[in-house]
Amino acid sequence: MNVTDPAAEPLPAPQPRTDDERTLLVKVFGKDRPGITAGLFATLAGFGVDVIDIEQVVTRGRITLCVLVTPPDSPGAEGGLRVTVHRWAESLKLQAEVISGTGDNRPRREGRSHVTVLGHPLTAEAVAALAGRISEAGGNIDRVFRLAKYPVTAVELAVSGLPTEQLRAGLAPAASALGVDIAVVGAGLHRRAKRLVVMDVDSTLIQDEVIELFAAHAGCEQKVAEVTAAAMAGELDFAESLRARVALLAGLDADVVEKVRSEVRLTPGARTLIRTLKRLGYQVAIVSGGFTQVTDHLVEQLGLDFAAANTLEVADGKFTGRVTGEIVDRAGKARWLARFAEQAGVPLAQTVAIGDGANDLDMLNAAGLGVAFNAKPVVREAAHTAVNVPFLDTVLYLLGITRDEVEAADELDGGTAPSGD
Repeated sequence: MNVTDPAAEPLPAPQPRTDDERTLLVKVFGKDRPGITAGLFATLAGFGVDVIDIEQVVTRGRITLCVLVTPPDSPGAEGGLRVTVHRWAESLKLQAEVISGTGDNRPRREGRSHVTVLGHPLTAEAVAALAGRISEAGGNIDRVFRLAKYPVTAVELAVSGLPTEQLRAGLAPAASALGVDIAVVGAGLHRRAKRLVVMDVDSTLIQDEVIELFAAHAGCEQKVAEVTAAAMAGELDFAESLRARVALLAGLDADVVEKVRSEVRLTPGARTLIRTLKRLGYQVAIVSGGFTQVTDHLVEQLGLDFAAANTLEVADGKFTGRVTGEIVDRAGKARWLARFAEQAGVPLAQTVAIGDGANDLDMLNAAGLGVAFNAKPVVREAAHTAVNVPFLDTVLYLLGITRDEVEAADELDGGTAPSGD
């Protein structure tokens, strides 16, 4: 006798729900406490309904819970469900509504994007203006939730109905005028894919310009700083300006490297950004117009995967005033991004580049997402998105990672890291 294993039989294909089928929307709101969600579903379970959709939000201790269900099959049972839900809600001093209707949520339209908004603070005026721009352009905000409340307020909007590039072009000028930062990226599985993040070093990963730290020991800091500023603003060819600045270091004792390494200050949030990315399986790289004498130390200190930088030539224990090998300039940074992506097995579309200067522009534009971090105006205008707050870990919010997720991961590792670490 053959016995068929029920578990081995294929399940029937689910049938899509039609727009004319009746549904019930159950809404509960009031003071939040443990057990509300469980209690509502225990109440609904007595009527044999199927769950179609659930949405729950808690804001300042007030819960709004919405459940879309099928009507009860038994004749007359719908009235009993309404009465029972209201009595259960009243017993917990909650308010409830049961609204009859048809169908499910309307499907989201073509053209789906995630819009991340960062404010320090985030004003009602800014939100109103951005939401108005989306609506005027024919887009719809399908969902909003908060990513972080400090060190900045960060919210994410799921928007449909507009191509991502059109949405970005429409929102960027408004965001700049309102003093908030936005990032607009296309929706899809690729946003959650493991990626490669490549950062500039000077004034991005660290707060300093390394060549100026060396120049301070050589007594030519002011002259070097003037040339650096002009190069970062795009007023000078980077390679030529680099050679001119390095020439001023000729004769400086190479032992000064240890002092310069100790003077380097990481940007607030740098450790948190890298630690979180590594936990999520990202590979992290740095590419710098600075010098391997410092970047090699950063690689070891932060556990980075890849690095590229210039190297100061040393002879007889002193700097010669020259650099050796291929110069990492504007075009060189983009080449290194491509090389790192190839080594990491990551397509360029799934890379993120972060930088502040004009010599970062080719890299920012070549990456799937280019982030101008506290950048010069020429860079902010050309990059995919800009962040103008002094916390490097805010880049995590552009990737859809919440502050709560960061802190939970820190606690699992033995304690919450301080904000801005």
